[in-house]
Amino acid sequence: MGERPGEVEIMVIDRNFWRNRRIFLTGHTGFKGAWMALLLTRLGARATGFALVPEHSDGVFQAARVVDDIDHNIGDIRDQTNLSDSMQRAQPDIVIHMAAQPLVRTSYNDPIATYSTNVMGTANLLEACRKLPSVKAIVVVTSDKCYENSGAQRAFTEDDRMGGYDPYSSSKGCAELVTSAYRQSFFNSPDSPAVATVRAGNVVGGGDWATDRLVPDAIRSFIAGDPVRIRNPHAVRPWQHVLDALNGYLLLSENLVRHGHSFAGGWNFGPDRREFLPVSSLVTKLAEKWSDQASWTTAEGNHPHEASFLGLDCSKARSRLDWRPLMDTDKTIDLCVQWHKALAAGENMRAVTVAQLETILAPDRGKAERSRSLS
Repeated sequence: MGERPGEVEIMVIDRNFWRNRRIFLTGHTGFKGAWMALLLTRLGARATGFALVPEHSDGVFQAARVVDDIDHNIGDIRDQTNLSDSMQRAQPDIVIHMAAQPLVRTSYNDPIATYSTNVMGTANLLEACRKLPSVKAIVVVTSDKCYENSGAQRAFTEDDRMGGYDPYSSSKGCAELVTSAYRQSFFNSPDSPAVATVRAGNVVGGGDWATDRLVPDAIRSFIAGDPVRIRNPHAVRPWQHVLDALNGYLLLSENLVRHGHSFAGGWNFGPDRREFLPVSSLVTKLAEKWSDQASWTTAEGNHPHEASFLGLDCSKARSRLDWRPLMDTDKTIDLCVQWHKALAAGENMRAVTVAQLETILAPDRGKAERSRSLS
């Protein structure tokens, strides 16, 4: 841990592996899912998406016209029959499960929908995979909030206890337990799919408009000319660009197919410890990049519980996958601001989004031919 991007040799995505590979991606109309969908299609994969109708007209899915590239299916992962039928038609090699109710505040307002989506939706997906001999690997995306946070101010390792104070965090811990049970009970033979869960840090990037998330709230306030109101400025989080997390998911997927169950289990993907920052530091950097008029203030009143410190120990991904973040916090903020300013200026957002994808598709073309054999 601890190297800055560029100081070590970094594994890059193998385009040949992904070319014409059949992928089933849930949640492809959401923020992270839309970036993943476009990334997969740029790699030449044959991706089938299954998700709800896109919520935000200026999100990545709509702005970058992702629908032009993917086999686009509208559906709810709580509908087991529809989900299973869509997967049967797709006959995927790899399943990447990103559909979720992703917001803490929403989980307080509607805990039942949160649990039914994040827990039973995951069970529905895994159950459907049991009926698909084509599947070689399954990646279930959960959250860095899946861990039981006792306030010990240390970064979590993959072996730490699952938990969660709020319904969202708890539901993600439950999704981890459901996946573990399916892996041990049903996906435990040499010829069964290799199943992994991935837990990313606080992911940010262009095209995220979710309510009660720091960067989207800040961008909306800056556009309106208002100071962004911050609930917990001293809370420390592991900030990273969405593309760094997706890079990790794809490298893991490759190894699940190539090396099977030796790469199954839980995986953390997050920034180096030096990039763990308080909310106040991140929003200050964001405001400075946006304009001289952008500012923030502390929100008054009572707010839902938030952990004061959250961090991930990603030594496993670094040592076994050769994965490293390609972007530090300054680069991450630059890309966020560039994307949203381009949107406001009416630029071609597909071109802007594809150009940002090149950050991970070709971080150093001289390393693209490096051997991909991992021990």
